[in-house]
Amino acid sequence: MVSRRRFLQTGSLAAGVSVALPTFTQAAECEKPLPPAIVALQTLRGEAKPITVEERATRQEKARRLMRENDLSAVLLAQGTSLRYFTGIRWEGGERLFAMVLPAKGEAFYVAPAFEEGRAREQIAQAPDGSTPDLRVWQEDESPYARVAQGLSDRGLASGVIGVEETAKFVFSDNLRKAAASATFTSATAVTAGCRMIKSRHEIDLMRLAAKITLAAYEATYKSMKMGMTQRHVADLVEAAHHRLGFEGGADVQAGEFSSFPHGSVQPQEIREGTIVMMDGGCSVEGYQSDITRTFVLGKASDKMKQVFDIVHSAQSAALAAAKPGVEAGSVDAAARRVITNAGYGPDYKYFTHRLGHGMGMDGHEWPYLVRGNAMKLQPEMTFSDEPGIYIRGEFGIRLEDDMHIKESGAELFTPQSLSLENPFGRG
Repeated sequence: MVSRRRFLQTGSLAAGVSVALPTFTQAAECEKPLPPAIVALQTLRGEAKPITVEERATRQEKARRLMRENDLSAVLLAQGTSLRYFTGIRWEGGERLFAMVLPAKGEAFYVAPAFEEGRAREQIAQAPDGSTPDLRVWQEDESPYARVAQGLSDRGLASGVIGVEETAKFVFSDNLRKAAASATFTSATAVTAGCRMIKSRHEIDLMRLAAKITLAAYEATYKSMKMGMTQRHVADLVEAAHHRLGFEGGADVQAGEFSSFPHGSVQPQEIREGTIVMMDGGCSVEGYQSDITRTFVLGKASDKMKQVFDIVHSAQSAALAAAKPGVEAGSVDAAARRVITNAGYGPDYKYFTHRLGHGMGMDGHEWPYLVRGNAMKLQPEMTFSDEPGIYIRGEFGIRLEDDMHIKESGAELFTPQSLSLENPFGRG
């Protein structure tokens, strides 16, 4: 079983290519019947509405405005999430350059391997200029960077300032500098993050749906769990539940003392009565992510576990109350950390070992970040994880994570907060 955490680390789910992922759960379903709580789930696929070409055209116009505001002549996007965000193109990586150059003024152009021209045109057809693209191909013994340089020259940008998307490989950006020596290459983050971190209503709806799906999958899995199950078995149930709901998704599952590792341990684990279980994962809906953690106990939790849960719950609530337009991102982290420190689990990162949260959207982790020292002011329609935790090495860890939307009036969570370790979903 490959967990969603590992999918995110390799970029597969983050790139929104869930349709291409192996459906492990289909094979599992053929081998043995699923628990009733998972069988009862109904698909929500019909609620997911794809992003339109018109929406991508609006994104490109905003990018052009941000280029002008930041004195950029153009931005270059290689394969990855930003390319999909602005064009709809899903292009997986490798050593061969596929790129889009979007000028601040004028039409975009594309550079692709010649043997991939058919696939490139098929993909570019989803972009705003897809009916009449300027596509420049290069043969295997030719330089793709020379094609980019020629395109810049043709657009009058040979001496321009070109923003390169932050995830582009060094080999690409380094060779571009050599091929287009008169141009200046810099970061495109002010444009790409400037667009992506402010969500449209449609994007918010997709993220809300993704969170709803993952929470439903977790609840069905929780109802299906039995003592003695392995972490792998539980993770398989989470994946099967997402599949029943119509989407690819999953979770990393950690139990007992291994829950004190925020991103888990590779050690084999078994679910035992009275021990902590931490479930962290999510799904992708039309390319938009959920990221939810639930921590609970099968059976009776100890008094110490309950006390720590209550502290973490209060910290999550404090962050939610602090998150509003105009406040610094770092102050939201501080609000949650203050609760945990005042309860005796400080100072600093001693027990609450990571930042409060990260931006979310088409990537599970993206700009901006709720971390100490980040002076960026929050704006309406930003989205974050809100995930405080306390990790007591050798005993247990507790993290509560829900996805948070900044509104004009404050902030909301897409999903209800967990109520307790023994009743995490608030139902009988």
